Amino acid sequence: MVVAVMSVTAAPAQAQSADTSFFLTGNGIGNGGNLGGLAGADNHCQTLAQAAGAGGKTWRAYLSTQPADGAPAVNARDRIGKGPWKNAKDAVVAKDAAELHGANGLTKQTALSEKGEVINGRGDTPNRHDVLTGSQPDGTAFAAGEDRTCKNWTSSTQGAAMVGHSDRIGLRDDDASKSWNSSHPSRGPDGGCSQADLKSTGGDGLFYCFAVN
Repeated sequence: MVVAVMSVTAAPAQAQSADTSFFLTGNGIGNGGNLGGLAGADNHCQTLAQAAGAGGKTWRAYLSTQPADGAPAVNARDRIGKGPWKNAKDAVVAKDAAELHGANGLTKQTALSEKGEVINGRGDTPNRHDVLTGSQPDGTAFAAGEDRTCKNWTSSTQGAAMVGHSDRIGLRDDDASKSWNSSHPSRGPDGGCSQADLKSTGGDGLFYCFAVN
């Protein structure tokens, strides 16, 4: 008697859909506000996307830099392509830059990681909702002067980074507390830009990544 054995090969779990073009990093670089500049942050986005099956696109971190040492400012909104942008569950978070910086679809449930996971917010332990952006509400950079980018993403001690709230919840019922990209500057005993400082106010050095193509 011959028994036929059917071999069933399970398809590999794919965290990202082929259309994924936005995510919130599931983990940070781990060195506070020192991301290795914009290039280091972009590389982190690309690496996470690659691991999740979406490495065929060009990924950019949603970060601004301030004018310094003769170099002009860089606006986060100018780095991320034209949209539309979809999360790992195929939900459109914004169709273009105008909607992204207006009435977008970003919530705790849609600002998912590259693996399609919900990131801890206010009320969760630990809270990780502070997202590095260095940006004003319209996605543009701050003027030179008061640091809002941890020295253009090269400092893990002195300075401050403007952060947004990925869950759109803060201490108050105001626009800043509900802002996904411009809620408050980082602060802390190490100078404002260390990993410990970022964690102390509800962050983890996370940032948004967008596919430009």
